[in-house]
Amino acid sequence: MKNAMIWGAGGGIGHALSKQLMQSEWNVIGISRDSEKIESDVSHAITADVTNEFDVQNAVMSAGYEVDDIQLWIYAVGDIISQKSDALSSTDWQRIIGANLTGAFQTVHHSLPLMADDAHIVFLGAVSERLRLPGLSAYVAAKAGLESFAETLRKEQRKKRVTIVRPGAVATPFWDKVPLRLPKDAASPEKVAHRILEAHESGHSGVLDLL
Repeated sequence: MKNAMIWGAGGGIGHALSKQLMQSEWNVIGISRDSEKIESDVSHAITADVTNEFDVQNAVMSAGYEVDDIQLWIYAVGDIISQKSDALSSTDWQRIIGANLTGAFQTVHHSLPLMADDAHIVFLGAVSERLRLPGLSAYVAAKAGLESFAETLRKEQRKKRVTIVRPGAVATPFWDKVPLRLPKDAASPEKVAHRILEAHESGHSGVLDLL
């Protein structure tokens, strides 16, 4: 049985990925800030805050007791705020950078020893050049940094595949945090999850635009 690790398994896309992988008979380790909410949708549910390195280390250690290695590793954590730079607090800036970028580094850093040599690493990014709008500076900066990090990681981990997924609008509660209208053609989390798993099966590595 193949093993997948999903950070952010309680979110819209992370939850959809968990369910689809379980339906395909994968062994899914789901990690969320509230593991009780995902217990019925994953093989093993673990509680962790990705911005807390101690939590991350413990989560990976717990996963190591359940599986020998990970074939598919997904970072589906994110946060957003709509606040112009002159009103944005340092605390909120750090929170957005932490969830979208620092958390990605910490989780992959501690997970690498548990990954299979040919593991597929997937990050959920964003089409950041389309989001350079007033109030979204922290989010755009974090996602642009994440994309650069993923591209560099791919060069460092040459035996592994690294994909940065850049979806368009997705119909999740994420949109409730910004003063933008959800487009009528927004994708469902299930559709995005399906496309990600198609990319995994096809051997994809690099940037995956889902527009």
